[in-house]
Amino acid sequence: MYALVEIKGRQFKAEKGALLQIDHIDAENGTSLEFDSVLLVGGSGEVKIGSPFVQGAKVKAVVDSQMRAAKVYSYKVKRRKSFHKLIGHRQPYTMIKVEDVLG
Repeated sequence: MYALVEIKGRQFKAEKGALLQIDHIDAENGTSLEFDSVLLVGGSGEVKIGSPFVQGAKVKAVVDSQMRAAKVYSYKVKRRKSFHKLIGHRQPYTMIKVEDVLG
């Protein structure tokens, strides 16, 4: 069984046992999460499509780890002014493991 679930404005395909990299959630490792904004549930030849969400469908997950993406650099220059600036950014992410898809 699989589900399309919306988490923090983005859509993910969730299956039991899958690891998903989502935008940062302030939760410790091992914390249980429930997402009820399920857009579609499918499996065993049957598909339920919500409008906008499927009633009674949930995705249960556990926080696996907190991580940060590779560093991205932005370099700004103003010509003829001796101005240059190097800015770095690392986006934080949360890895979650899908425990169950109910629906």
